[in-house]
Amino acid sequence: MEQSFDLVVLGAGSGGLAAAKRAVRYGAKVAIVEGDRVGGTCVIRGCVPKKLLVYGSLLSEQLEGASSYGVSVEGATFDTSVLLRNVRHEVDRLNALHIEFLAKAGVELITGWGRFLDPHRIGVSRAREGEIDQVLQAKRVMISVGGRPFRPNVPGAELAWVSDDMFLQERFPDQVVVVGAGFIACEFAGILRGLGVGVTQLVRGEQLLRGFDRELSGVVQEGMQDKGIDLRFGQGLAAIEGQSNDLTVVTKSGDRLPCGGVLLATGRQPFLSGLGLEAAGVAVEGHRIPVDADQVTNLPHVFAVGDVTDRICLTPVAVDEGRAFADSVFGRTPRQVNHNLVASAVFSQPELATVGLSEEEAIAKLGADQVVVHRARFRSMAQALPKHGPRCLLKLVLEVSSGKVLGCHMVGEHAAEIIQMAAIAVGMGATKADFDRTMALHPTVSEEFVTMA
Repeated sequence: MEQSFDLVVLGAGSGGLAAAKRAVRYGAKVAIVEGDRVGGTCVIRGCVPKKLLVYGSLLSEQLEGASSYGVSVEGATFDTSVLLRNVRHEVDRLNALHIEFLAKAGVELITGWGRFLDPHRIGVSRAREGEIDQVLQAKRVMISVGGRPFRPNVPGAELAWVSDDMFLQERFPDQVVVVGAGFIACEFAGILRGLGVGVTQLVRGEQLLRGFDRELSGVVQEGMQDKGIDLRFGQGLAAIEGQSNDLTVVTKSGDRLPCGGVLLATGRQPFLSGLGLEAAGVAVEGHRIPVDADQVTNLPHVFAVGDVTDRICLTPVAVDEGRAFADSVFGRTPRQVNHNLVASAVFSQPELATVGLSEEEAIAKLGADQVVVHRARFRSMAQALPKHGPRCLLKLVLEVSSGKVLGCHMVGEHAAEIIQMAAIAVGMGATKADFDRTMALHPTVSEEFVTMA
């Protein structure tokens, strides 16, 4: 017998969870189908466990500076197996918590892999693309299955890790080669180096973090190199040879790099395999599901949020898309997500955070004569006694005619925490004069945003 629902959500990630719980609050009967753990990429194999590893990796630098504060630390040892085990335990706790939240909200969690049988029926199987065990009738369907790491087609690629695998290791080897230049590559390079691993990072192009403000990415590069990360620009991956824990990376220029592990941080793609989209007639554009401003696909009753749309692949964006969908469809209070002003952060070492237009974007949009940049570059007080660590960069990008702050950017300690608050001002259309009128909190790093000449 088929079960009928007002909404069936495919995927228990951030966007799907947000949509399901809010829809139930409006009186809808909702089921969410998930074949993996509950919580999605961010909670299970992304932002949360990664940030915990970042915290662990920063301790070595803090211990290094302890003597400057009169603290003697002798005989300290690092056991990455303990850190990794504790991170997995925390992920397990969060998974259980999200399951509990769904139950309290009144969302029916159906464990299994869901796929379209036709536009309104979802089949659920225990194994992905396996035999159908259950059929759900849905008035509306939301696709929120997220993305998966992309593994390039090079010989030996199967010998390497992707980002999902990093949290499953018992311990890290002495030497790792990281392939990629994006935020995942830079974040894991910093994590590994902070945990005492030798890191070589292969960058196909000539800069890190393409798409971010170029000056900021240059400061991150400087800090990473100061930490001992061997950045090799203009180096593409040709092959990986050997066997587990005894690998050799071969570059396109012919270099051979021995290592104990290889991380392929070469991007992510929507996870559309096995969804049966063709059975429902859901349109796919390239490797993504296109949607309009209301998250609607080419079918009026099928919606998609988060990474499957490949617009802005960030957890808070997926959450807001899911909630906006529920508000509009079930709450009868239509609203759309503003994708034009989204703050983002890279938990590299040093940390980068940004909101609004980069210097390059502002010039391309308005012209060089209509853009002025204010910046402050300094070593923070936290590093005054240890006398080591990267310098901070704080940067405001302004429109000349109005003085409006078009972009607010930072590299340095607590950058993400600071930019989160700055994003409110930028979103409200604050000007440089508004920043200047704000009394500084002294001594802080963030005061430089309101004291720039």
